[in-house]
Amino acid sequence: MLISIENVLDKDEVRQFRQHLDQAPWADGARTAGSLARLGKHNLQLPDGEEPALSLGRHILRKLGVNPLFISAALPRKIYPPKFNKYEGGGNYAAHIDNAVMPIPGTSTALRSDLSATLFLSEPDEYEGGELEIEGALGLQSVKLDAGDMILYPATSLHRVTPVTRGARIASFFWIESLVGDEANRTLLFDLDQSIQSLTAALPEGDAQVLKLTGIYHNLLRGWAST
Repeated sequence: MLISIENVLDKDEVRQFRQHLDQAPWADGARTAGSLARLGKHNLQLPDGEEPALSLGRHILRKLGVNPLFISAALPRKIYPPKFNKYEGGGNYAAHIDNAVMPIPGTSTALRSDLSATLFLSEPDEYEGGELEIEGALGLQSVKLDAGDMILYPATSLHRVTPVTRGARIASFFWIESLVGDEANRTLLFDLDQSIQSLTAALPEGDAQVLKLTGIYHNLLRGWAST
């Protein structure tokens, strides 16, 4: 399931992010990849644990914490601190699957990567190429969103970033461990929650069928969630 979440950051926030990122100390992104992925990773990244990545990442997490669509789709238990990358001058990332378990920087805990997220910080007309290509049950899907919009997709997916042949593609990326690790169950809960929200808006307050469906949702979540 791919979920596009619009306006995680508004245009003014994107401009402020870009002002910081345009002056940031970018480094070779291959240094942070695994031994196999390193061979196909050609981009730049901000160093972890330093400014401006820390403050910008915290801002993203605050926005996601009050985003109903993100919460409904991800059911987040843990979120990896957002990282930032840049692709330019032919930069690309060959097909790969993200690591299943990732130590969270600065802590003694780890995260199971159930979902991957890319928050676009460059407008589509600022660069050529740079599509995020994700292989899934529906085949290959190509993603290139407006700045401030985010794509959420299963971390189990084979995915790649195509070469950027003009301009620069700047984005934030991170991973989420969900309360519901099973993708099929999580998708079912998301579909049910979206239906409940639609019915709640269309039917009188306190409608018995909406209350019944809400109870079913929470009982399923109670049975499938790990805390």
